[in-house]
Amino acid sequence: MKNKKIIIGGVAVAAFAIAALSFFMRERKVEQPLNDIEVSDLVEVEEIVYKYGIPVDRYNVMYGIVEPNQHLSYILSRLGLSGTEIHNLTEKCEGVFDVRRIRSGQAYAFFTRKDSLSTPRFFVYEESPKSYVVFDLRDEYKVTRGENPSEWRQKEVKGSVQSSLWVAMQDCNTSPQLAVDLSHIFGWTIDFFGIQKNDEFRVIYEQEYVDGQSLQNFHILAASFRASDSTYYAIPFVQDGEELYYNTNGNSLEGAFLKAPLDYYRISSRFTNSRYHPVLKRYRAHHGVDYAAPTGTPVYAIGSGKVIAKGYQANGGGNYVKIRHNSVYTTTYMHLSRFAKGLQVGSAVKQKEVIGYVGSTGLSTGPHLDFRVYENGKPINPLTIKSQPKKPISPANREQFQIVCDSLVGRLKAL
Repeated sequence: MKNKKIIIGGVAVAAFAIAALSFFMRERKVEQPLNDIEVSDLVEVEEIVYKYGIPVDRYNVMYGIVEPNQHLSYILSRLGLSGTEIHNLTEKCEGVFDVRRIRSGQAYAFFTRKDSLSTPRFFVYEESPKSYVVFDLRDEYKVTRGENPSEWRQKEVKGSVQSSLWVAMQDCNTSPQLAVDLSHIFGWTIDFFGIQKNDEFRVIYEQEYVDGQSLQNFHILAASFRASDSTYYAIPFVQDGEELYYNTNGNSLEGAFLKAPLDYYRISSRFTNSRYHPVLKRYRAHHGVDYAAPTGTPVYAIGSGKVIAKGYQANGGGNYVKIRHNSVYTTTYMHLSRFAKGLQVGSAVKQKEVIGYVGSTGLSTGPHLDFRVYENGKPINPLTIKSQPKKPISPANREQFQIVCDSLVGRLKAL
């Protein structure tokens, strides 16, 4: 929540002073041209503090938190609004805000007149630290959206992996969410489920702040990751109106297929022709990779394609989705807790589009994703799938890219 101060002075104050003095002279029938009136700039300045675009000094403000199972009508009725007033207000929400999206744990503010604690004027619901919804309860009700001003602060971090990248970020006093952002950028190049102890990362990034509070929003300005004997770089560059990350050779880090179909969690079982099945209590082939993750974790399509199967296998994969990406590759995602809304057989999906959520349906002992890749109909190890990169830096942009690249690589090495 950002406070804004507006100073009323200059021309506005001068005009007010002239009007007041003119009225005073008219009352006393003093004839004096306006040009002869001296207006001093040393007029006391009025300061107005705004929050959510509302002058808070003019109202009594009560703050609260949405409790579990509370909805808008319940909150407003407790604040004194009648059923008719609540109905009229919710009608104004159409096309602006879905009142069913009010979530527990979010903050709200209630404004009343200073001369009457029971006369409501505004109700404000904070959707997030940045955005809010203002319910104007004066005269004809109306509902509008607002956004708190934010700033981006540049930061740097360097560290090494001892147990996991997530923990390494915490050890560097940096948000673990940055590890997820890194895995998104290097997701076509580095297998983040197979990183080793002492692998090193260096990142120059921006983080968004609102009213001095940090948000989990990042923009990576440059990054490097040393895995084993190789160092990988991520250099952002805008080409054809799109910002992508490139390696030092000018090749895009984004490929036709992601290295993994979900964000940074752990591999619990790898591709093998002989694995002991925890439910069946016997050895059999496991032609996929199991990713252990909490129930509800979003699962992505590793590449663009078309849904060719969606269903349920009680004694097998549970809820599953199968996608054909091209004439060569098909992928399958199993044990899902549920499917993405609107996903049907025949649906076209894009790379990184959510197709379902991790679960433990079918023959499963715990929440995980069983991910499988087929090449020309035969199962292959998902961790070895090849991916062609997107369009590289064009010859026309090569010189400018090289300048940017050399500068950022130099900064990363100097950390």
